[in-house]
Amino acid sequence: MRKGFVKCVAVMMAAMTMLTACNGKAKTNADADKKSFDTLTLEFVPSKDADVIITGTKDLPQLVKEEMAKLGYDIGEVKISVGTSYDATGEAMSAGTIDIGWLPGGTYALYSDDVDVILTATRNGLSNDSEDPKTWNGDANATQKNGPQVTYYRSLIYATPSEYGKYLADKVNSGEALTWDDLNNATWAVQKTSSSAGYIYPTMWLMKNYDGKKISDLANVIPLDSGYGTAFSYAAAESVDIIVCYADGRNDYEESWMLATDKQDSTGKQGMGRSESIWNELNVIGVTDGIYNDTVAVSKKSPYYTEELTKALQQCFINIISTEKGAEIFSVYSHTGYAVATDSDYDAARAALKAVTD
Repeated sequence: MRKGFVKCVAVMMAAMTMLTACNGKAKTNADADKKSFDTLTLEFVPSKDADVIITGTKDLPQLVKEEMAKLGYDIGEVKISVGTSYDATGEAMSAGTIDIGWLPGGTYALYSDDVDVILTATRNGLSNDSEDPKTWNGDANATQKNGPQVTYYRSLIYATPSEYGKYLADKVNSGEALTWDDLNNATWAVQKTSSSAGYIYPTMWLMKNYDGKKISDLANVIPLDSGYGTAFSYAAAESVDIIVCYADGRNDYEESWMLATDKQDSTGKQGMGRSESIWNELNVIGVTDGIYNDTVAVSKKSPYYTEELTKALQQCFINIISTEKGAEIFSVYSHTGYAVATDSDYDAARAALKAVTD
């Protein structure tokens, strides 16, 4: 009887041990499942040429996987894409088909009901931050990206080398003020309405200087879906008189501007075939107020969206951009650092968006 009792106890203890082990394993697996997923999707807006962004960020997926692994996340694959437009990226994030996006402030403001900002980019300021447009023009005034770290940038209104563009540039460079008729008689190329530098802040510049008039009040406007590369190619072809772009845009297209059209520059941009420098030919005729820097944002509709993941992603990208390799990758966007952001940081961007779209 005692032998049977001992055997029974032994069997029960073994069963309990197995149950404990199984429960412990189940808990571990469950915890692991919460921090592992097959695919994480990252998307950039086309503020640079898509192939330039893809080439420049080709090593980012592996860095994200490695950094997130250190933070306790197992990611099977990181996929990078470039949206066909700013709105396309915002809409994809709103639908939950893109997990993480790099959005300008205006685009974030438009889609912030479904998208959560996690980081603000910092960047090297430019050697010029003047609001006087003529101080930006000519080889002697070529801007350098050697200013202090800043959390804002400006948009510039540029006159192209077209015959009418030269007329506008000559007026500004001689110190004359442009009239509304001067601008209204020009052909403009602009970005989508959610683009901070390509639409919102140039509109605010018009409103500030021309009695509340907006881009939508201009007679000849060509909206572009394909980013700033198209705007610069239109400028080089003299098919428009005015383009709008972020302030260091000429730096980004300086090499390709004078390159033969059958050649590509060191970043893959197609040559534009001009014979004079971009600093002499693409003249600034207007300078906007400062624009709060781009965001890194997470889709609230992503199946992975949690407060815990958000904090991990913040640390992940701050860590990556702090490395030499990471700094090289994010230089494609002129980002030199990331700071933790909150939604209220972009209240001004919301107000600006509302002002120009109402």
